Amino acid sequence: MPKTIFSFIAITLLLLATIVYSMTTGSISVGFVELMKGLLGSPSEQVEVVRDLRLPRIIVALLTGAALAVSGVLLQAVMRNPLADAGVIGISSGAGLVSLLLVTIFPALFFWMPLFSFVGGAIACLLVYSLSWRSGLSPLRLILVGVAINATFTGLGQSFNYRGSYAVTSVNQAISSIFTMKTWDDVHMLALYGGVGLLLSMLLGSWCNTLVLQDRTAQNLGLSVMKVRLLVSVVAVLLASVATAIGGLIVFVGLLVPHIARLLIGSDHKVLLPFSAIGGAWLILTADTLGRTLLAPTEIPASIVMTVIGGPFLIFLLRRSERVHGH
Repeated sequence: MPKTIFSFIAITLLLLATIVYSMTTGSISVGFVELMKGLLGSPSEQVEVVRDLRLPRIIVALLTGAALAVSGVLLQAVMRNPLADAGVIGISSGAGLVSLLLVTIFPALFFWMPLFSFVGGAIACLLVYSLSWRSGLSPLRLILVGVAINATFTGLGQSFNYRGSYAVTSVNQAISSIFTMKTWDDVHMLALYGGVGLLLSMLLGSWCNTLVLQDRTAQNLGLSVMKVRLLVSVVAVLLASVATAIGGLIVFVGLLVPHIARLLIGSDHKVLLPFSAIGGAWLILTADTLGRTLLAPTEIPASIVMTVIGGPFLIFLLRRSERVHGH
């Protein structure tokens, strides 16, 4: 318990420090005292720029990271597989493809893009689950099927870039992983849909703890396994899809954060879910801040930073899984 409390305090302080650093650093540098005065009622021109451009970007990065990390925890509970991640197994790319298609055809429905993304993510999740199932879910088979579906949806989405349509180009930028032009409208949309998903996920801790057990054991404990698995999957897909629609296509967050969280605080989902939300928020904000400041004024998308970090980590987890299963 002391280790858990210490871990929560440490990640929260780290998150707050990163938020302050991200707000005060960039092409326009603002001191912390000046920033606080400006936000609390004595605005200067520099603080106005930070509030209108940098602050929405920071909030979108925080909510995107939290949603992707919690989605990863839920998917891993449903599939009983520590390698499940919305970005790796194609849920995010499916969400991006369907939202791109529908908003291109019906631009007036842009506000409903998170719901279109949810439909795409649900289709991808169903495909991965059904094609991977063979008297159980093999971790390696799940990854292979997910990577194949991810590649298919990503290729279909990228093919739209060559149509030369302005609508397609603008929508593609909207689901890209560069947070540069995010506005308060994006914040409101992500807070609405993502906030609902995050609140629901925090109520699912006990069910997730039971889902980790074998189906027969869970049923003996009075749990309706298929109904619970479906409900948890819906919340996981909602979170991943909304994060993709607003924050862009970012992989490995739902893989990295839950794994490290389990090492720090254990596997109790009642604690794991909120901790992963904080950890995911910090990770994406850090990736975006690094991408924004390392080679300024050039920006590196957060997705590229995460791919560089997450690729080797996935290889490590696959090798570890093989050793555990004796292959």
